[in-house]
Order: sequence, then structure tokens, then C-alpha cells
Amino acid sequence: MTVNRQWRLAQRPRGLVQETDFTWSEEPVPSVSEGQVLVRNLFLSMDPTQRGWMSRDTYLPAIAIGDVIRSLGVGQVVGSRREGFKPGDLVSGGVGWQDYLLTDGGGPLSLVKLPAGVDIPLSMNVLGLTGITAYFGLLDVGHPQAGETVVVSGAAGATGSVAGQIAKIKGCRVVGIAGGPEKCSWLTEKAGFDAAVDYKTEDVARRLGELCPDGIDVFFDNVGGEILDAALANLAMRGRVVICGAISGYNEKAPPPGPRNYLSLLVQRGRMEGFIILDYMDRAREAVGALSQWVREGKLHHEEDIREGLENAPATLQRLFEGKNRGKQLLKITDPPLPTP
Repeated sequence: MTVNRQWRLAQRPRGLVQETDFTWSEEPVPSVSEGQVLVRNLFLSMDPTQRGWMSRDTYLPAIAIGDVIRSLGVGQVVGSRREGFKPGDLVSGGVGWQDYLLTDGGGPLSLVKLPAGVDIPLSMNVLGLTGITAYFGLLDVGHPQAGETVVVSGAAGATGSVAGQIAKIKGCRVVGIAGGPEKCSWLTEKAGFDAAVDYKTEDVARRLGELCPDGIDVFFDNVGGEILDAALANLAMRGRVVICGAISGYNEKAPPPGPRNYLSLLVQRGRMEGFIILDYMDRAREAVGALSQWVREGKLHHEEDIREGLENAPATLQRLFEGKNRGKQLLKITDPPLPTP
């Protein structure tokens, strides 16, 4: 009997996620009813936002205790009684930490068909929600102008690395903040950033002051906390702060303190704004079209950090919070079981 292996939420994590926060279950693969699609999951996307989903209601309801861990991913249709999907189709959407997904195709993370022969890791990184998030967060919220200085935190991560490169494409001077000499070297030598700050060994506020003597025009923030404070202390007149994430606080047991330097927004007539990428999905083709062109032209570099085995899902997610990944963190479950049409 073929089984569906699953990771389910056992308890609300406190601090860093532990394997004891999850339970491993094995169930029979469900049969397909009218209007449903059965998907064999191939790759899972590991994203910091999953940590928030485990703890509280955010822009999506919290994962219920006992439910499969919510996750974006790519899979292949192996059974279908729903119009528009047939066995062999590659699909992306909210597949969860499991071998098989049975769905009617709806919901906020609904299934979307991918072209046959698509580069799956690339479709989950620059040409997927990661790239779309960077594109609209930087351009629609940050509004960078040629010649301005853009600073990106979490710059060696999936979204930050794309945001910084888009800023370079738009003619900006770009400084990235990352952890460790290897990541900082990658930013300047491969991703084309003008400079990098190592938050593990450098005084970030002081170093930003040296690298951005005229201030920061756009700060694309994935980290929050002390890094956000350092950027606010160096904000340029009418600077913009884009809140994409706050990974530094996702594992805190108590609410993190507010930014100390928020009055810089007043003095510098600045603006700080958050965004949720689901609000932009009706414009996804616009972003993917531009991102695809930049990849073809060699202007947009990307890396995928791929681990293997569904049993390693908790440890793979934890890599994000330990700063071990560079680029997009993915988990490969299996190869496609069927040829694509």
C-alpha cells in the first residue's frame, strides 16, 4: 500500500522550532472524488513566514494543531477528476509537508499549472513568489529612482538577493547586509551589489553611515530588530522603508520592542510601509515577464539551496533561522513519477 507521509503541527512553537513541535504520520493515499485533484509533491519551499503561520493568525489563519504544515511547493498531478488538470501536469501552490495533496484546487494558495519542462527550482525562486515579492515590494512600495541608494537586509537570502539585483538593474547604488564573509563576498562578486555589511562582525549603523554618506533612500527590510534601527538611523530625506519581513523576531518568546529610531521617519519625512504579496497576484504575469527577461539577459543571478527528504523538513526550515542558507531554501521530496504531457 502506498502511504502519504505527513508532518503535522503538534504544538505552538516557542522560540526556535524543534522537531517535537511536529508529529510524523503515515496514512493511505486518498482516493480522488469528483472535482478533486491528487498531486504527488516534488519540491517544498521553505519560507520564514511559515514560522508565523505556526504561531498566530496573520494574513492567513494560523495552522491548526493537528493539521499538515502549510507550505508552498511544486508537484505533479497523478489523478484528476477536475476539469483543467490531467495526470502529468506540473502544478505549484499550497501543497503542505506531505507526499500527496488531495484538493479541489481552490483557496488563497490555489494550484497553478506550470509549463511542461519548466526548471522547477527556478520557478520556485526568481520566477516564483520569491521573485514576485522582490519585484513588487521594491518597485511598487519602495519606488527606487536611478542614482538613489538602496540598502537590503537579509540580502543573501532568496527575496533580498533578488530585490538588490533589481535595484541595480534600475540604476541604483546597492548595499547588502548579510551574515558572514562568504555571503558578503557572494553579494559583491556574483550578485553585483556595490558593497556589503557583515552584521556578525561589523557595527551595522556605523558601517551604513560610512557606505551611505548621503543617507538611505530605500531600505528593503527582511530582518527587523536592530538592523531596522540601524537603517532608520541613516535614513535619507524622504527615505522609504519597505517591510517585507522581520525574521529576527519570528522566534522570540515575547513581542519584540518597537524600533528605537522611528522618529527618523518624522525628521526625515520618511515613509515605512508593509505589503503582502497575495495582494499583487493579479499582476503576477507582469513581474514574471520582467524577471524572465532579466534572467535570460544574465542580469539576474540566483542560487537554490536544495536539501532532500521529506523527513528532513523541520531541520531544513530551521536553516533559515540559523543563517545557513544562501539563496532560496528548497526541499526535494522526489522526482516526477510521470512524464509531463
